[in-house]
Amino acid sequence: MPVDDVGEDTLRLVVATDSHLGYMEKDRVRGMDSMTTFEEVLHVARSKHADFILHGGDLFHENKPSRKCLYSAMDLLRRHCLGPGDVRFEVVSDPSIFPRGMVNYEDANTNVEMPMFMIHGNHDDPGGESNLSAANLLEVASLVNYFGRAADLEDIVVKPVLMRKGNTQLAIYGLGNIRDERLNRAFQARKVRFETPPNPEQWFNIMIIHQNRHKGNKAGVPTKACIHEEMLPVFLDL
Repeated sequence: MPVDDVGEDTLRLVVATDSHLGYMEKDRVRGMDSMTTFEEVLHVARSKHADFILHGGDLFHENKPSRKCLYSAMDLLRRHCLGPGDVRFEVVSDPSIFPRGMVNYEDANTNVEMPMFMIHGNHDDPGGESNLSAANLLEVASLVNYFGRAADLEDIVVKPVLMRKGNTQLAIYGLGNIRDERLNRAFQARKVRFETPPNPEQWFNIMIIHQNRHKGNKAGVPTKACIHEEMLPVFLDL
């Protein structure tokens, strides 16, 4: 669909995942491959006039990316996501879903033109004494909106990011990576809860999750080292 034909109610988003920035960064031939590919994603989002980018985890290959890798990622995000343009949708959910208590385009000190929302994966998950991830560093710089981190693994509450553009209402449920066996047990023990807005049938509900999917007995993945699709709520549309 040509960009000019998109209606005022249409949300355009680019979905990306597993960028693995920093992968083989010391290799003379392939060292910049992951960064180049991520820049292509950002370029496509800009050229197609996407409203936002949704990243499904493992933005970084390691949870302690090198200073060079982190600098390059921040530089790309600044060049492609910041700018004087308007954000054409609004986030209407409780801002406490984000660690800083706000969505980045509402930061008075930063001009965000194309917001990026992300969860963490199994490669770039929080850790260390501070229990922070590289995504926390990007968020405190107002470069991304990091969500989907479980505060209590004994009571996992999945809260949606609620977006509205004209008459379109979108609910994005995000859950950053949790060890597959543990999350499987949590679903089985009914320790995973989904908070929904009033009248969830009036929202288009999608979920972004970074886990192994059950592939059947022939895939070589133990039954409990994955998440079965039937574990997810039936109200999800995608």
